[in-house]
Amino acid sequence: MSLKSIGAKIFAKRIAAKTAKWVNKPFETQEIVFKNLIRKAATTQFGVDHKFSEIQTHHDFVKNVPIRDYEALKPYVEQVVEGKEDILWVGKPLYFAKTSGTTSGAKYIPITAESIKYQIEASRNAILNYIHETGNVNFVSGKMIFLQGSPEMQEKNGIKLGRLSGISAHYVPKYLQKNRLPSWKTNCIEDWETKVNSIVEETINEDMTVIAGIPSWVQMYFEKLKDRSGKPVGELFRNFQLFIYGGVNYEPYRSKFERLIGRKVDSIELFPASEGFFAFQNTQNERGMLLLLNSGIFYEFVRADKFYDEQAERLTLKDVELHVNYVMIISTNAGLWAYNLGDTIQFISLKPFKIIVSGRIKHFISAFGEHVIAKEVEHAMQQAIAETDAEVNEFTVAPQITPKDDDLPFHEWFIEFEKEPSDLNKFIEIIDTSLQQQNSYYFDLIAGKILQTLKIRKIKKGGFKEYMKSVGKLGGQNKVQRLSNDRKVVNKLWHFRV
Repeated sequence: MSLKSIGAKIFAKRIAAKTAKWVNKPFETQEIVFKNLIRKAATTQFGVDHKFSEIQTHHDFVKNVPIRDYEALKPYVEQVVEGKEDILWVGKPLYFAKTSGTTSGAKYIPITAESIKYQIEASRNAILNYIHETGNVNFVSGKMIFLQGSPEMQEKNGIKLGRLSGISAHYVPKYLQKNRLPSWKTNCIEDWETKVNSIVEETINEDMTVIAGIPSWVQMYFEKLKDRSGKPVGELFRNFQLFIYGGVNYEPYRSKFERLIGRKVDSIELFPASEGFFAFQNTQNERGMLLLLNSGIFYEFVRADKFYDEQAERLTLKDVELHVNYVMIISTNAGLWAYNLGDTIQFISLKPFKIIVSGRIKHFISAFGEHVIAKEVEHAMQQAIAETDAEVNEFTVAPQITPKDDDLPFHEWFIEFEKEPSDLNKFIEIIDTSLQQQNSYYFDLIAGKILQTLKIRKIKKGGFKEYMKSVGKLGGQNKVQRLSNDRKVVNKLWHFRV
């Protein structure tokens, strides 16, 4: 065992013990985080405007600070972008993570010295937790790759500006620098297809042991490796042991990945965002991710089915229940206050607090009151893949409200198959039955002949990639929207049908 491996094991044990302390005191930990956030920001413009000096309890906070999304917080963010200090948090942020907004162009998410510290620690601790649990430490001596955005930065009024993954690239520990790929030059390539081709060139003859990224884009990397070498990825990289991912549910991709790799490898799911790092998978034996309660983030939760009610209740950890769909609201040491992240989660454990990401509050289908969410369509797809011979590269779902010939409306699934099912009708039946079992509203609409059984539109191979490229979202942290309540996405996908 190398010195690096021995050191990693010792460090992992120490971090595991530190984690256990706050895991075993969740309410006290969150109370400390809450009070520290309020105290530190009391003299900021936001703190003064919302009377932070008078806030002692969560009830006070709810009374003084309404839930906001980015658009509602934007007047404060714009002051920070202009270079003003002490607006949302003390001083100026170190960075803005620039992301694409839906209604007002670019979004500038502040990242402070305090928040980036926790972002980096969380990603490190996810790997250390894995080492402590499994005892597997050999991979630390091999090469590692993190498929990410360019680390090149711009500057705006003295604040550096870039993508979150690119910002994180500046914080790779020195002891990992020699192991890390791709090269800085390749990482700075903006065009995603050119970048992936260069990454293939740089890695194909290396001893890759850890590979990380959003599954859909890692899949593209694996396909190019296999095409170039003629070998499964697991044979090409014989010591490849760990896949780290986040951003989307891995399960619909799992069977395709195992075929591309040629064997099973361990995986760690992460829940990072520009706004904070919220959770990571803490065991190989159970699904779900450990909610990070000691990372400078105070959490609130609103039932998704009540979210748009005027008097929707804002809950803390003490009040949450298992398997309820919640909108996650965050207040952070980057100056986001009662901020609607847009993600919905469900708790699958309360001791410790573990979550799964169930979708986006704006991404659902409820054209007829069914309120089908991402978790449900992904589970249905996973079930259909498991019970048939199909392999799926990507998919999205939308309602068809006005079909031709006076037919009943239906849910329309746009699917790019790697391998089409030998019995497409059986594939459809499994998905539809699964949705009816998961969602009683959908069941009632089918049984009441308000909706007809779903229909599938086949997308040509590479079609989703072409679509993402056509809308300027190829690669990096961009993800295909899993479902929507309108047809904006699928109307563009229509051109890529088989």
